[in-house]
Amino acid sequence: MMDRRAFLGALAGSLLTAPLPAQAEPAGKVYRIGYLTVPSRATAQAVADQFQHGLRDLGWIDGQNVIIGYRFADSSLDRLPVLAGELARLWADVIVAGANAAVKAAKNAARTTPIVMFLTIDPVDAGFVASLARPGGSVTGLTLTAGPEIYGKQLQLLKDAFPRISRVGILLNRATATYAHALREIENAIHALKLERLVIAVGDPSEFEGAFAALATAHLDAIFIPPDSMFYQHRARLAGLALKSRLPAMWGLREYAEAGGLLAYSTDLGDLARGAATFVDKILRGAKPADLPVEQPTKFELVINLKTAKALGLTIPPSLLARADQVIE
Repeated sequence: MMDRRAFLGALAGSLLTAPLPAQAEPAGKVYRIGYLTVPSRATAQAVADQFQHGLRDLGWIDGQNVIIGYRFADSSLDRLPVLAGELARLWADVIVAGANAAVKAAKNAARTTPIVMFLTIDPVDAGFVASLARPGGSVTGLTLTAGPEIYGKQLQLLKDAFPRISRVGILLNRATATYAHALREIENAIHALKLERLVIAVGDPSEFEGAFAALATAHLDAIFIPPDSMFYQHRARLAGLALKSRLPAMWGLREYAEAGGLLAYSTDLGDLARGAATFVDKILRGAKPADLPVEQPTKFELVINLKTAKALGLTIPPSLLARADQVIE
C-alpha cells in the first residue's frame, strides 16, 4: 500500500491502492466516483466499505482505475446540497447516493451525471425515476424496501411476538423527505392490523428524550421505529431510550437490534451497497441509467435480541424464535 498522504495528493482523494485486475476495463482510464450519504462517516463507513469491496470484486480498484470521493452529511440535511455540488464539480463520472434526501440533492446538483441510488424508498413517488422497469433518466439503482408492504410485515411480526398489543407508538423523523409517505403507509398497515397508533414526530436528536418520555407515558403496548438516516446515526442512543421506556420495539434495520433494539426486520445494507457497485460497474462500462431497471431487495432478515428481551422481562414465543435469521444472546 502506498503512503496515504502522498497518494491523496497525487490522485486527489483516493484511499487505497492495489494491483489492477486484468478484467478491469477500459485499460488506462481512471473514473471518478462520488459517494454521498446522510449519516456521519463513523456511522456509515461500514456500508461504504461494502460498496468499495463490491467494486473491487468487479475489478475497480480505488486509486488505480477509479477514484472515490466520499461525502458524509453527519445527518445534516442542509449540508447535502453543498456536498452534492462538490461531487458534481469534482467527481463527474457517476455519483452513488444513499437515502432519498441524498438522491434528491445529487439529482439537483448533477442533472446529467449518472446517479446510482441504493437506500431509497419509493423512487417513483419521489420523482427520481419514471418507473422501476424503465427509469428513463439519469437515476437508477436499488430501493431499501420492496414497497410499502414492509411496514405491514414489520408490524405483523411485532404482533406475532406480543399478540396482545393493541396500541402502538410510531416514532418518525418529520424532517426527512419520506415523512409523509412513511406516515401514510404505516397508518394503512396499522388500520389493516386493527391496531391503534400514536405518532410522535421529531426533527432533531435533541428531541429524542422528550419523544420517548411521551411514548413511555402514553399507555402504549409497543413502539415501531421505521428506517431513517438520522435514527440510524443515533441507533445506540435510541435503543437505550427504548429500553428505558420498558416497551418492546420493532426497528426498521437490523443494525438497531445489534445496537440493543429488541426486534428488527429488514434487508441487509451491505448487500445493497454491493448491489450499488454492480450498477456503477455497468454504467462505467457503457450502460445508460435510463436502461437499467431499478432493483428491489428480495431477502429480508428477522433479528431478535434476547439480551434486550431479558432486560425488559419479556418472553419471545418459540415459534418466532424459530423464524429468526439471527438471535442475539
